Amino acid sequence: MRYDVVVVGGGPSGATAAEQLAREGHSVALLDRAGRIKPCGGAVPPRLIEDFEIPDHLLVAKINTARMISPTARSVDIPIENGFVGMVDREDFDEFLRERAAAAGAERITGTFKRIERSEAGPRVIYRDQKTGSDERLPAKLVIGADGARSDVARAEVPGGDEIPYVIAYHEIIEAPAGSASTYDPNRCDVIYDGAISPDFYGWVFPHGQKASVGMGTGKPGFDLKAATRSLREASGLNECETIRREGAPIPLKPLSRWDNGHDVVLAGDAAGVVAPSSGEGIYYAMIGGEFAAQAASACLASGKAKDLQLARKRFMKEHKTVFQVLGAMQDAYYRSDERRERFVSLCHDVDVQRLTFEAYMNKKLVRARPLAHLKIMAKNIAHLTRLIPATAG
Repeated sequence: MRYDVVVVGGGPSGATAAEQLAREGHSVALLDRAGRIKPCGGAVPPRLIEDFEIPDHLLVAKINTARMISPTARSVDIPIENGFVGMVDREDFDEFLRERAAAAGAERITGTFKRIERSEAGPRVIYRDQKTGSDERLPAKLVIGADGARSDVARAEVPGGDEIPYVIAYHEIIEAPAGSASTYDPNRCDVIYDGAISPDFYGWVFPHGQKASVGMGTGKPGFDLKAATRSLREASGLNECETIRREGAPIPLKPLSRWDNGHDVVLAGDAAGVVAPSSGEGIYYAMIGGEFAAQAASACLASGKAKDLQLARKRFMKEHKTVFQVLGAMQDAYYRSDERRERFVSLCHDVDVQRLTFEAYMNKKLVRARPLAHLKIMAKNIAHLTRLIPATAG
């Protein structure tokens, strides 16, 4: 059988692309490795829950507060007004998305991607079957590479696909504390801006119902992620909690400048680099990236024109480029030293900063309805970055 599309990778991006294409009547194979759970804080905003019809039973927690903690342990609690942030366990969430794609008509195949070969008939995805250990082939018209950061498809097929910058994320899934011996709150996400925990990113404590994710990320070579996470658990009063599993993986920091090979391959999700700077949020952007990749593949199949594969990146950047630029500038400005991190937490005391930040997070677009608030925030940013006011000034 020659598939219309073979999707490599069954995470949120690949599963979303496979489902959409299958619902449109295309023949789709969804190739995924079994048994891998991506390290992830698991936060999903209301727009994702609504746009992608995520059932309530997958939300293991509903967060109503975010606590920002500075290097000197100052903290500010930011209420999430008019809604909540959902938390999911990636093991169950990803499998739900894969099963939904299969129910729509995609064929699930378990195996490890090896390479793409080509003949006059078109591309063939070569993979190692995890049951038999033999190499198998999936003939296709098009291929969507949704195989994560440091994507094998991207490295082999797309110019610049081997040059994407990333941080390494590491977390430990633990049993949530039952008593009050710690500052842990099952309805609050803690984000820790401290160079001892992460010299260039942040640490986190995210509730997951009966469990919690405790971790950090960094792009600094040689930094001891496990030791930093131990320190974070100790500081959070979570050192005695049972550890369920430990996981680590790269998180891309910048969208690739090109997402297709000009012929028969288009990228989506982490493979395309679509994780938000500063926040590290990836699930929503992976799923919308998968949706756009599916749209581009469908357009290409209909027209026979390979240039239609470019639509995936064009549509994504049209909708999200400005948000990524603003978040990238914020990360560059405030994550470089503990003094800057201290100032960033001070800035988070501002009510307008809180409201505009979470409105943008919940709705996935910059809020332009409050020009005076934007001007005030800009003035405070300049004052902090030029040291015109103390680092602890709100």
